[in-house]
Amino acid sequence: MWSLHEKSEKNSGLLAIFVLIVVSIGAIVEIIPLFYLENTVEKVEGVRPYTPLELAGRNIYLREGCYLCHSQMIRPFRDEVERYGHYSIAAESMYDHPFQWGSKRTGPDLARVGGRYSNDWHIAHMRNPRSVVPESVMPAYPFLEEKFLNYDDIDKHMVALRRVGVPYTDEMIAAAKEDVAMQVNPDAEKIEEFLNRYPKAVVANFDKKDEITELDALLAYLQMLGTLVDFSNYEQPER
Repeated sequence: MWSLHEKSEKNSGLLAIFVLIVVSIGAIVEIIPLFYLENTVEKVEGVRPYTPLELAGRNIYLREGCYLCHSQMIRPFRDEVERYGHYSIAAESMYDHPFQWGSKRTGPDLARVGGRYSNDWHIAHMRNPRSVVPESVMPAYPFLEEKFLNYDDIDKHMVALRRVGVPYTDEMIAAAKEDVAMQVNPDAEKIEEFLNRYPKAVVANFDKKDEITELDALLAYLQMLGTLVDFSNYEQPER
């Protein structure tokens, strides 16, 4: 065995063959089982596609680089779940393109931020983070509540997402622009129809302005994060 090892180290061609064999075995073991699985993501009750307003808010979240300082992945360790909530599961991000998992945190993880703070808290935080978190190094985003939301092409974005597997229906796409306005108007006539399409969506005039702003969209997105799945039936890690 030692002589074979020594011989392979001195012969680059032979070493390349052995490396190829080992890599091929690893690839076979890792890849072939996937062809026999119907789905690599577990089915979890409650997960749904984003509402049009949440989707617009997520786009703003990405545009402003929020993901650079805030991960949306809670690891299965006791210190993390005690601080942030139940550890993240793959199904929660099954409709994310791109997903927001990662371990880089300058600020807290946001996977379970939905409902943790009031809309007023978020507004104050966006205007001046130090007003609510004195030690914060986050930049201010006061312009979000002054900039009107452009959602003229939100239905086209939903069509594109449907092509990569997000189950938006024709009804959802047709009502997309109307649904944006409906989510910021709790008194809308068709609000029940909207909630049937998007269960647990947070309906509110988030920043209390007459026009729909980018801050409305961002808050709609933040306030739903981690709220769709009932984790009471899931076991927390013991480590």
